[in-house]
Formats: sequence, structure tokens, C-alpha cells
Amino acid sequence: MFFASDNTGPVPAQVLAALAEANQGYQSGYGADTINQAVQAKIREIFEAPDAAVYLVATGTAANSLALATLANPWDTVFCSPVAHIHEDECNAPEFYMGGAKLTLVGDSDKITPDQLRVAIEAEQTRGVHGPQRGPVSITQVTEQGRVYTLDEISALCAVAQSYGLPVHMDGARFTNALVSLGCSAAEMTWKAGIDAVSFGGTKNGLMGVEAVIFFDPAKAWEFELRRKRGGHLFSKHRYLSAQMLAYLTDDLWLDLARRANDNAAHLASGLSTLSEVSFLHYPQANLMFAYMPKPLHDRAFAAGAQYYLWGDLETAQNADLVKCRFVCDWSLDKSQIDQFIALLQ
Repeated sequence: MFFASDNTGPVPAQVLAALAEANQGYQSGYGADTINQAVQAKIREIFEAPDAAVYLVATGTAANSLALATLANPWDTVFCSPVAHIHEDECNAPEFYMGGAKLTLVGDSDKITPDQLRVAIEAEQTRGVHGPQRGPVSITQVTEQGRVYTLDEISALCAVAQSYGLPVHMDGARFTNALVSLGCSAAEMTWKAGIDAVSFGGTKNGLMGVEAVIFFDPAKAWEFELRRKRGGHLFSKHRYLSAQMLAYLTDDLWLDLARRANDNAAHLASGLSTLSEVSFLHYPQANLMFAYMPKPLHDRAFAAGAQYYLWGDLETAQNADLVKCRFVCDWSLDKSQIDQFIALLQ
């Protein structure tokens, strides 16, 4: 009964096999390996972007921070939601890598609306040299609360940003979960909607540890390469990043893993919906959900060994209190564990 995060599960056998194969013989370092060349070609094909600049890093924090640093000046501000991962969960790494650029929080939820974005943009760059200048917009897909931006919503946000000449970055830690939820193509969810750069996540969808940063305008390529090296994120034995990503993209493994994770979450949500004491913050659209459950259900679940995170204090809660929690399903979760969990709560 493991629902803590989709980065707690195992690595698919295909990826481990690819790593073992990559471990044979010799390959050039620092991204010059032939496997990386195949990865770049495959990602360009998937995103229908033959001129895209494609780079691999080991963590989502590095992907987001280096991408935003490449898109922003140190005197800029980045527009994001108040629950954005770059704001709440990256220990100010974006600000660190951006050399002092700040974050401006937009709206009051996980999803930014075009009107909220326009208001936030208009409020900045009003004090001349004394204030922050308008910088990139960053959105998260899947959002931190488990919702998925529709293609129309992404396009509308990008249109607002473009009207001010601002680039748009997508934090795609759960990119593929959103993609299969929408049933669209990678191109439709990114550059065709107006996205300039994307952090294409792999770690939360089964990989050992690799993310791709994609710039649809290759003019930013050299700056990113310099920032990646200067920031300590250019791997010497880069082929081990490449091998993971190539296996991920081969035979649609990336899509299969995300479908399994989303299907597991739908199964969990269906079971939780049968319990009158349980309610959702937002009904899940991918593999992540927040729910409210009374203290006795949490006590029973934790006593039986279930693992998930609380967004509240169970120790001080009364039996009638609803305590917020988060459930995340990964690709490897067996539905029997989900059924066991639901039966336990019942």
C-alpha cells in the first residue's frame, strides 16, 4: 500500500537492461555518447520539432532551474502559481541558478488563469530601474494538486505571455501522465500551444534518475550548455543518463508506464469514492490526488502499514476532523494493494 510518491517505486526491467548494455565498452563523455544522439533524435521526432535543442540532467530541480535561468535575466521575475514546485519544493534553486531573479505568485490555486496572469504581469515592470522586470511564465503539467491543463488553457496562457513578449516554461515532471490523460501529442501540449521550453520528466514515471530539457528555439542552446556545466550538472559518464531515456522512449514504454499509473489512480479514486467519509480536493485527472479523511481512517491505514503523506497534523486532530492527505500512484503498483487499502478503510 505505497501511495507516497511516484518516485518511490522500482525501475522497469527494460531500463535496467539498457543500463547494463550501456555499461559495455567505451563511450565518449559529457553528452557526446552515441546513445545521447539517438535520444535527441527520438525526442525531436516525438515532439515533431526537428530543430529543438535537447539536453539531459539527473534531477527535476536541475531541469527546472537551469531552464528558467536560461530564459530569465537576473533582474527578472518568473510568474508561477503559489503551489508551484519551483516555489515550494526546490529550496530556492531557481532563484539561485537565475542569479537573483525572483518569483511572482499568480492566483490562489494550482492552475493559473489568463486573467490572473495578465493582472500579475501588468503589476510588474512598473517601477523602471527600481523594480523587477517581467520574465518567463512557468506552469506545471500535471499540476501540484493533480489537475491537468487542457490544450485550450495552455494556449490561452501562452497567448497572454506572448502578448508581453514573455517565454513560457512547462514543468513536466509528470508530463506523460498529463499527455495520456488528454490523449494528445507531445507537440500539441507544448510548442503548438505556445510553450518555449519544457522539463520533460522521467524520474517520476519509472526512470532511475533523468530528465530532459527541451528548447524549441535552439537559439538558447549554447547558453543552456554553459549553465549546465557551470552549475555542475553535466555528467562525465553521460551515457548512463542517455541509456535510461532511450529505453524509456523505445516501444512507447514512457506512454505505457504513465497509462498504468493513471489507471491505478483511477482505480484508487473509484474505491475512495465509495466511502462517504472521504472527499477530494479535486477529482484526479492523472496519477495524483488530494483527499480529506477523518482521523480514524488515517489511524487505521497507518497502523496497517499504508504509506502516504499528510497535509495536516494527525496528532492534534479529533476523531471527527477531516485531515488532508495526498495519494500518488506509480506504474508498478498492483491493484491488489489498492483493493486491500480500500477494504481496510471500509
